[in-house]
Amino acid sequence: MNAIELLKKDHDTVKDLLSKLEETTERAVQTRKKLLARIEQELKIHTELEEQIFYPAFRQAGNKDEAVLTTEAKEEHRAVEALVLPDIKETPPSALEFAGRVKVLKELLEHHIEEEERDMFPQARKLLSKQQLQELGESMEVLRKYLKSSVEAKAA
Repeated sequence: MNAIELLKKDHDTVKDLLSKLEETTERAVQTRKKLLARIEQELKIHTELEEQIFYPAFRQAGNKDEAVLTTEAKEEHRAVEALVLPDIKETPPSALEFAGRVKVLKELLEHHIEEEERDMFPQARKLLSKQQLQELGESMEVLRKYLKSSVEAKAA
């Protein structure tokens, strides 16, 4: 799978999980906890794949415009990881505020995904060859397996 297909698949997974989380009610405490944990894990792995492999290759292949896109994308990652997710995790799943904070998370991520898919990915197809995208995808798959196994080892 090439890098762009892999990242788009991740985007779809996260959007689906966010929709499921958004549909829950205050009574679905355990479901909310499980979905939030899964979203956090998916985002951590996805962010690592982008920031360690995809963004550097995209930035190197491009010029200032690509540098600006990757810098903005990293800041969006940072906002979600440092501000929004910790805030949601500190909010009781049974609280009304939980749903509002999940909605903010969903909106931020949908904006981020839209920018990547509309601006960054088409540009990456122009700057990187099919072979390069394939190699990046393979590297990302290897890193994903490593990250998932380390997450599972910590949980055990």
